[in-house]
Amino acid sequence: MRAHLGDQLVVESQATGATRRDGEIVGLHHEDGTPPYDVRWSDTDEVTLVFPGPDAHVHHLEHEQPMTAREVKPGAGEAGDSSTATSSTRAPDPGDIGRRVAAERRRQGLSREETAGRAHMSPGYLAYVEERPADPSLATLLRLADALGTTVPALRGGGTDLPPGQGYALLHPQLRDLGPDECRALLSTHGVGRVSVSAPDGRPAVVPVNYEVVDDAIAFRTTPGSVTAAAAGAEVAFEVDHVDDALSQGWSVLAVGLADMVTDPGTVGRLARNAHTTPWAGGERDMWVSIRPTSLTGRRITPADQ
Repeated sequence: MRAHLGDQLVVESQATGATRRDGEIVGLHHEDGTPPYDVRWSDTDEVTLVFPGPDAHVHHLEHEQPMTAREVKPGAGEAGDSSTATSSTRAPDPGDIGRRVAAERRRQGLSREETAGRAHMSPGYLAYVEERPADPSLATLLRLADALGTTVPALRGGGTDLPPGQGYALLHPQLRDLGPDECRALLSTHGVGRVSVSAPDGRPAVVPVNYEVVDDAIAFRTTPGSVTAAAAGAEVAFEVDHVDDALSQGWSVLAVGLADMVTDPGTVGRLARNAHTTPWAGGERDMWVSIRPTSLTGRRITPADQ
């Protein structure tokens, strides 16, 4: 019996031939893929060391790992066909899920070891997911999404052009109000929020902006004469939220306060130096607008038993 990381170990009932238990192989103890294996069982999500018996077999991934040079046997290709040997030794391209996991991990400045620890998996298996065309189980994707602060649909790349919230609602949802401290903590995660302003033509507008939180004030960059620049000198609303489609949960925070243009050169320089991101819209955006909330409220949707 030989296996690769990500393969499925299936234990069958000898009496009926039906599957009794199955799990994902997340750890190998021998380079040649022979037992024992670290298996994460699908029914309990626990990892145990398994010495497979006669009632067990390995179900390999649909995307088999390419043969290495040592595995290419004479006669496997046409005589003198050097292209066959070259392609067999080429490293496989990672799958889309692996690329997204690696990109999000690097974006957050996390090492593989740190991410694997958060996701309760071995660094070797995380390397396999990132570098090979793997097809991780839903349980594995949920752990990776939680470790990276994202969602399963985001890692799968589904619904990238759709607004969040396409999933089914919880069977027993609970909507609760958030206290000021929790609102501040969620707001301070930075990212993208939405500012509600009255546009120069007098019509209401809601515009997404990259924002920072500095000394309890919300700050964002814009350009003079833009819709968001109209926020300066007016009372505005600023909203930030997070929706987890995979778990049908989410939260939102709403801040209301007076917006002012930041004119002090020292403060402008400090904001620019300490910004967590550059404006996604691009271009020259040197005008900073600051909102100091006078009202801060929020709500969160969770299962009723949490």
